[in-house]
Amino acid sequence: MAAQRKQASQAPAPQGLVSSVVDQSWDEGAEDAIAGAEVEQRELLVSAEHHGQRVDKVLAQGVSEFSRSYLQQLLADGAVTLNGKVLAKPSVKVAVGDRLRVEMRPTQQSMAFQPEAMDLQVVYEDEDLLVINKPAGLVVHPAPGNWTGTLLNGLLARDEKARQVPRAGIVHRLDKDTSGLMVVARNRSTMDALIKMIAARDVSRQYLALAHKEWGARKRREVDAPIGRDPRNRLRMAVVDLNLHPGKAARTDFDWLAGDASHSLVRCTLHTGRTHQIRVHMASLGHPLVADALYGGHAEGGLERQALHAFRLAFAHPVTHRPLELYAPLPQDMAGALDLWGLRYNPPESL
Repeated sequence: MAAQRKQASQAPAPQGLVSSVVDQSWDEGAEDAIAGAEVEQRELLVSAEHHGQRVDKVLAQGVSEFSRSYLQQLLADGAVTLNGKVLAKPSVKVAVGDRLRVEMRPTQQSMAFQPEAMDLQVVYEDEDLLVINKPAGLVVHPAPGNWTGTLLNGLLARDEKARQVPRAGIVHRLDKDTSGLMVVARNRSTMDALIKMIAARDVSRQYLALAHKEWGARKRREVDAPIGRDPRNRLRMAVVDLNLHPGKAARTDFDWLAGDASHSLVRCTLHTGRTHQIRVHMASLGHPLVADALYGGHAEGGLERQALHAFRLAFAHPVTHRPLELYAPLPQDMAGALDLWGLRYNPPESL
């Protein structure tokens, strides 16, 4: 956190706002990490450009290296003053010449971005990026209930460069219980390029899934169905009618690889990247993933997590433009289920 804060204090404020660091201190003897964390004071002088704007908007522009949710929490905690008076409402409007003072208090969220040593399986690495094979059970980002022990924490401990880019260079995510390949940027320019490539669908992502039920005669199925929050269960996503419910376009191609009367091994190709996309589309076909209780699956074959593995990642290197095609072998739990059911999987020759 200290290194992160040091960077933040040197970042220039947007044009029209004058930002200064007033005071900071560190109580190294405190047992409570939050109570003893670095406290930084920021002052913002409101210019004519920002006259009449809401204070939360001014804060978001003047202290742009921190998230809006963090700044809103500071407002709620009374850590923001306007001309010496404590503010609580984000809707208060400022005037030219006003002085905002912000006490950058630590929170669980802000303290979460700490390095934690962990064993990460790196399958490719160069000066600009790396690709890891994430195990099932590893959370990608810190969040309520998982403030520590995440992939982000591991990346911060492994690579000094990870501390210089937002989110430690993570440009896409996998669900906690999904295993497989993820690309991570090691500098800001590579991160920006990868984000644009993913948005433009220039990164090919393929998964292997074990699903319930026999697949049927049609070996390839293409699902083009929008996904949004399930109106009957807000914890789930679902295929939705965009005339009735909010959602986004989603497309997945499925190719049958092996199976029997009760199970199917399927290769899944993403064309979009919606939350739980493969799990939702498979369930919509009547083939929920094995052990995916949220979408109608049940534990079987020794599997205790949704049987989904990101096995292939292919893209043009954003700096060298050299084509990269990377594979991750089927994890032990999924391979064990196939063996138990007598099903065969022929991995790519490069594995």
